[in-house]
Amino acid sequence: MEGSEAMDADADATIEMALTEPDKGPNQPAGRSGAGLLLVFAVAGALVALSLGIYGRTHVPTGRPLALLIGFTEMTPMKVWLATAGVLLGIFQLVSAAWMWGRLPAARKMPKVLPLWHRWSGSIAFLATLPVAYHCLWSLGYSTVGARAALHSLFGCAFYGAFTTKMLVLRSKALPGWALPAAGGLLFALLIGAWATAGLWYFTQSGVPLR
Repeated sequence: MEGSEAMDADADATIEMALTEPDKGPNQPAGRSGAGLLLVFAVAGALVALSLGIYGRTHVPTGRPLALLIGFTEMTPMKVWLATAGVLLGIFQLVSAAWMWGRLPAARKMPKVLPLWHRWSGSIAFLATLPVAYHCLWSLGYSTVGARAALHSLFGCAFYGAFTTKMLVLRSKALPGWALPAAGGLLFALLIGAWATAGLWYFTQSGVPLR
């Protein structure tokens, strides 16, 4: 627990430094060492995404859920609602990050508690996606049957790769200020892509169960 608290404190310090020191802002140019480190983080994320994709392709899908949360009778509605919760929290992440970086037009001075809300909303959003990803890979596998399913599988695996990269960027003080917003923006885009090709598609179908 002490190690986790220390990492969270480092992450908060990184955000605070970026917000309070102009030379650490989004427009700071990258040096050679910073560019090399960013490349290493990107490769680490790519390896995570690739590993998930390989597992999804080689694993024999079970076609059944491991467990259903209370209130759900089928696997697909559970996945859809958890993913939707993740997207809503992701939108809050985007807005709160823009607020903290001073990128919201006509926004009031941010509440002191906003960085804490930002961090916890991100943690809860990530936790909400874990049962979704697990059942996608374990129960259904990595699908390439049809463009929608192929894109969903690609976006889903890439999301966790981008999450790995973002967490590494967040805890590094040697990168330019634009690296964190760029990593966060990519992560959000992949989350929306994964949800749109599954959750949004599901909601547009007629006669589907919602729980």
